[in-house]
Amino acid sequence: MPCAQCEGIEIEFGRAHARRKLRSFRRRGPDRTTRLLIDALRAAIDEAGARSVTLLDIGAGIGAIHHELLNGRVARAVHVDASTAHLAAAREETERRQHTDRVTFVHGDFVTLADTIPAAGVVTLDRVICCYDDMERLVRRSGEKAGQFYGAVYPRRIAWMRVGIAALNVVQRVKRSPFRVYLHAPDAIDAVLRATGLTRRVARHTLGWEVVVYERTTGASKR
Repeated sequence: MPCAQCEGIEIEFGRAHARRKLRSFRRRGPDRTTRLLIDALRAAIDEAGARSVTLLDIGAGIGAIHHELLNGRVARAVHVDASTAHLAAAREETERRQHTDRVTFVHGDFVTLADTIPAAGVVTLDRVICCYDDMERLVRRSGEKAGQFYGAVYPRRIAWMRVGIAALNVVQRVKRSPFRVYLHAPDAIDAVLRATGLTRRVARHTLGWEVVVYERTTGASKR
């Protein structure tokens, strides 16, 4: 990720944003699309009869996915995020849930750090692909880490999302923020994941978001 985008993430997803997300999570649970992703992953793990699954959550934010999946489906998790404020909020909630010894926190750009991060049974990117300019590298490197399942949420490539994201980026330029949002083609994302040996098993959508789960069908398990 360009250094400017890393700086933009620190600004855009700062302490105030992290505290709002954590309060909302504690009151209402995960956002709708995150809940759809979690439910689809739970069903996939259960159907596979998997036990002691590991999770790699990239751009994990306040940790909503591992907070939920550590209760019965996942044994351990690695939480990667470029925002120090979100990492702090995730640590706080992890401690509150007494999961501290089951979560490893990593700060930084996943693509840069990928060689140092172990593979996992489940890999997730919840509204993360749209924050990265080089989709192919992010999706390929993260897909290679998935031993069994890969879950992601990203924007639908529809007219009003195009307009919304363009408008958001105009606002960011006016604010002189280096943070940008990207609308990558779902077909291109799918092609990269298939090239890593993953096959799509779930595809759902809301008004603006795609929710997908892939399963590994070729290659050795990386769990």
